[in-house]
Amino acid sequence: MKGQVDTELLARWVELAGLNAEPVGAELVGRYREVHRRYHTVEHLAAMLAAIDELAAEADELDAVLYAAFFHDAVYAVDRADNEERSAELAEQELEKLGAAPELVAEVGRLVRLTAGHDPEPGDRNGAVLCDADLVVLAADAAGYAAYTTAVRAEYQHVPDDLFRAGRTAVLEGLARQPRLFRTAAAARFEAAARANLAAELAQIRPADRE
Repeated sequence: MKGQVDTELLARWVELAGLNAEPVGAELVGRYREVHRRYHTVEHLAAMLAAIDELAAEADELDAVLYAAFFHDAVYAVDRADNEERSAELAEQELEKLGAAPELVAEVGRLVRLTAGHDPEPGDRNGAVLCDADLVVLAADAAGYAAYTTAVRAEYQHVPDDLFRAGRTAVLEGLARQPRLFRTAAAARFEAAARANLAAELAQIRPADRE
């Protein structure tokens, strides 16, 4: 339910940032409610926070990871390639206004930027938790993965099929080339299912001249 999800997200934000930061949280939740979004929505954010809860023990700075989750898709324009950078800049600006420590601000900005490629360096425990949580959807069951791909396509409904297939293929191939999709021990169980889903989608959408 729309109201329930929004209320729960705002409560999580207040728990993290404090009651004085509630207006910032309300604005963030509103961003995930923008009408053009079909996948990068409040439901995605809620699922990501739930995944972070499961992986929390593997993060070095859990608060930084949670802040990064709230901000990681705060700016999402389907016609731009710099959404992660703009989201990171928004995170830095808002956290500075809230009086967050410079070290926290810098780490949150770094983590948000990391979601552009989902390829954290070895030993980057915060980055591993954030990226794994963002990619958990890749390991969904058949119905869940179909809903995910349908929602992504709906976000780009203005893009012709051939251009969408080419762009989506590039994204999927970039992920598939990574030696490991999931970097935390707790999320390693998702690897096989995610690889299978990626392979199946690539086989379905890869442009004919790439087959």
